Parts: sequence; structure tokens; C-alpha cells
Amino acid sequence: MKKRDVITQYNLPTTVKYCKLCTVSNQRPRITFDENGVCSACNFAYYKRHNIDWEQRERELVELCNRHRKGNGEYDVIVPCSGGKDGSFVAHQLKYKYGMNPLAVTWAPLKATEIGRRNMDAFIQSGFDNVLGTPNGRVTRKLTRLALQHLGDPFQPFIYGQTNYPMHMAVKHNVQLIMYGENGEVEYGGDMKNAFVPTRDIQDHDKHYFSGLPPEFWTEHGVSQADLQPFMAPSYESVMENKTEIHFMGYYKFWDPQENFYYCRENTGFQPNTERSEGTYSKYASLDDKIDGYHYYLGFIKFGIGRTTSDSAHEIRDGKISREEGIALVKRYDGEFPRRHYQDFLEYCGITDEEFQEVVDSWRSDHLWEKTSDGWQLKNPIWNEG
Repeated sequence: MKKRDVITQYNLPTTVKYCKLCTVSNQRPRITFDENGVCSACNFAYYKRHNIDWEQRERELVELCNRHRKGNGEYDVIVPCSGGKDGSFVAHQLKYKYGMNPLAVTWAPLKATEIGRRNMDAFIQSGFDNVLGTPNGRVTRKLTRLALQHLGDPFQPFIYGQTNYPMHMAVKHNVQLIMYGENGEVEYGGDMKNAFVPTRDIQDHDKHYFSGLPPEFWTEHGVSQADLQPFMAPSYESVMENKTEIHFMGYYKFWDPQENFYYCRENTGFQPNTERSEGTYSKYASLDDKIDGYHYYLGFIKFGIGRTTSDSAHEIRDGKISREEGIALVKRYDGEFPRRHYQDFLEYCGITDEEFQEVVDSWRSDHLWEKTSDGWQLKNPIWNEG
């Protein structure tokens, strides 16, 4: 399999540098570092902690809800939600604190886990209407395999649906407001264009969420336009005619994933897993899909940034752990191979272990990786920094 040019494809710096305050590096696509070596996500975390009037932001949320609340029994807000801690927090707050009538919209996991299904059921039983979008299984498996091979991310078909299906439901149900959780671009490091506004532009979806490859791209690889329809956005005209607005709860409420977990454990029946997620130390995030671990593992291969780096960086910014603790966790868990569901993953994609390893190695960039007598090693891990 041909070697991928990760640097050019993702516009990455050729020299690895780590944020002075957290554990993330400059290899995260679209992240920026200031003159003091601090990443954009840490600077935003400081800003939101010290410069935002959260009481005023809540007043803006109340005004937004008042503007969209229908009061006639119809849905007045779409909340993308899988039953996890973040979407459940958003839906519960909107319904039980702000008097909205949300429709929770779920795009089906590629291969659901038992804990994910239990949390989804518990969320619905805690008082919510839910609609589940489940695309053609054969097409989804084909897209998953193609995305793994050509994008280095088997999770891309899920991301299409997670992004586009709520817009379909907004148009279908005549709902103008879609409320997501956090804006990942600003909370985790990325394009800061929407850091100080509550909304996102539909035109940014291809760049921010699809690695520049919208669903239509896969017609070049033998997937028909008809088979791609469930993964595609509704027509731009229908979205505009519906006056659809996409907002982030993280603009209106101080976003703290760990606090969301505590809230949903009390209010929506959410339960953490009985064991930590492979590749990190946490038990309560991204539990829904058996394919999830390979999304994070390939991210580690492509960027040297695994699941522990992302988790620890956010918890450092939230004041939960120190940078030293974060580095120790990264050294211990980052890049751990997700073995628990490996056979399920291979069978789902219709590939062998050898084929998967070929894909993995094709995404190892020479500026990040070197092969030693002990196998592949990162050239510049954070625990060896200057």
C-alpha cells in the first residue's frame, strides 16, 4: 500500500512541538500556538474561565429558547444525542430547566456496544422522544472499509451521519434550532473562527468534520449516489428555507465533560463502563461503538495524538489534573492497541489483520515515527521534550 503524505494532506508542521500548558502537540490539524508556546485550546480555556460573563450567556440562552419555543406540543429543538453524557446533558437541561420540547436524534453506531445501548435506553426512559437513523448495513460497512483505507479513519461514515442526519430531522419536523454540546474546534484545538459566536456555518462541515471529503467523494470508489443519500446533508436550499440554526451549548454553559458525567448519572440514568476505554484512562466517554477505538488509534498513528492525549489535555485545562500527571498518563496509555473488539472490527470491515497493519503503516509519517529493534516508536514523545 502506498505511503501517505500526512504532512501535505493535513498541512502539518514538520517539527513536533508540545503546548507548554497541556499535552497536545502542534500536529493536531488546524490547532495554533501563540508566541509563548501555548495552544489555542488552552488560551480559549483561560478565556472562558476568566473573561466570559456566564450569567449573561445564560440570559442569551433563555432568549434563544424563548424565540424558538413553540408551546403547542411540537418539537422546538433538535438535540443530537446517543445517550452519552454530553448530548444527554444538553437535552435534559433544555427540557427540564428551560422548558423546551426536544427531539433527540441518534445516528446509529457502526457496531453498537452493550453499555452504549443501555445508556441510550436509560436516556429515553428518563423522559425523551428519540428518533434513530440507521443506514443500509452493507453500504455502511463498505464505506467504513473505504474510509479506513483512503482516509485512515474508519469512523468517517458515522461522522457523516452524526453531522447531517440532525439537519434532515430539523427540516422534516419544521424545527429551526439544532443544539449540539461543545464546539470541538475551540474546546480541543482547531479553527477558532467560531470561538466567540454560538453557531457554526454549514459550509464549514467538509473542512472541520469530513477531512475535506464529503460523502459524494465516495462515488469515485464505486458507491452509488443513491446509496450515499442517507449520509449526505439535505439540500442547502431546504436548510435555508427552514431557517435552520446550529448552536453549541458550550457557548452558553461552561463546558466540563466530567461534570456532565456527574449530572447525567443523577438525571438520565447514565452509567460508566466497568473498565477503562482502551487507549485512555477514562470509563465514561465515547462508549457507544466498537469501532470507536480504531478512530482514536489511527489518529495516534497519523498525528502522534491518541485518546489519552485528548482526554488529559482537556482535563488539564479544566483543572482536574496537572500537566505532569497528564504526561504520565500519556506515557502509560496513549497508543494502546484496541484489542477488545479487534475481531469484530476486522469482520465488519471485511479485512485481515495483515491488511489492517498495511493500512496503519501507510499512515506513519517519517517526521513522527521510526522503526527500532523494539518496533515502531515516536521520535519525539512528550516525555522526552527539551
